Amino acid sequence: MSAIFRSPRHARAIRAAYEAALSHWPAGHRRVTVQTRHGATHMIACGPEHAPPVVLIHGAQTTAASWQHFAAEWSTHFRLYAIDVIGEAGPSAPSRPSLASDAYAQWLDDVLDALGVSRAAFVGISLGARTALDFALRRPARVTRLALLCPSGIGRQKPFLWWALPLLLFGDAGRACVRRRVLGRLPPASTPAERDAFALMRAVDRGLRPRLETIPVFSDGALRTLSPPMLAIVGGRDVMLDSRDTCDRLMRLVPHAQVRFLPDQHHFIRGQRDTVLAFLMSTEPM
Repeated sequence: MSAIFRSPRHARAIRAAYEAALSHWPAGHRRVTVQTRHGATHMIACGPEHAPPVVLIHGAQTTAASWQHFAAEWSTHFRLYAIDVIGEAGPSAPSRPSLASDAYAQWLDDVLDALGVSRAAFVGISLGARTALDFALRRPARVTRLALLCPSGIGRQKPFLWWALPLLLFGDAGRACVRRRVLGRLPPASTPAERDAFALMRAVDRGLRPRLETIPVFSDGALRTLSPPMLAIVGGRDVMLDSRDTCDRLMRLVPHAQVRFLPDQHHFIRGQRDTVLAFLMSTEPM
């Protein structure tokens, strides 16, 4: 565990903040841990057990707790599995296999098999969107549809680290500056749930070592093979990814995809809960 956390003290602080944030998850959820070939994987399950399954995959430097804003409404229609990605801040294994390998597809195979789920819809954010897309490319029979928010692995990755890493040397003030540039200006927390969510965000920023691996970009040939219904939403003010490039490649290579370009949104896409739900509930053939 210590390899991905800056210290045992930071790991404990993140875990405490995670538990506080998760305490606001809508009623009726269950915490599940399954074993995979890449280590234990924790997730939050909610919604009717026999409803269509939807797998939620968060991005880097976040946790499954980030989905709670979506869970109350989505779980009335679907069985949700909000997975804590391995190698991230949640209570899953600290394993970080290469993004270019088959490892994350193997990991999701094991997760779905342990849950008894043969096929599912996937919703992913940022690196989590890339993980979902990678799984759809490697295991197309197991993916019914894809909803991707600010997905990496499609458009050009901007030179983010060259300006972000120096700012991180300035402690909390530098981390706050990076956060604003990536996420945009967030409104002040007005509820206990929002305060605990922000506290978890700060704890992760302080204590989790970021991934420094270059994110592999999918080839034209790979993207052309995508067959499931797909929704992609990107922000025009994303400082990490070239959203125009993402849109151009998807419209050219995946013509059946629904692509939404939101010019004023940052890497953190807001206000799209109902849009994603409508896509998940669509009667479009799968």
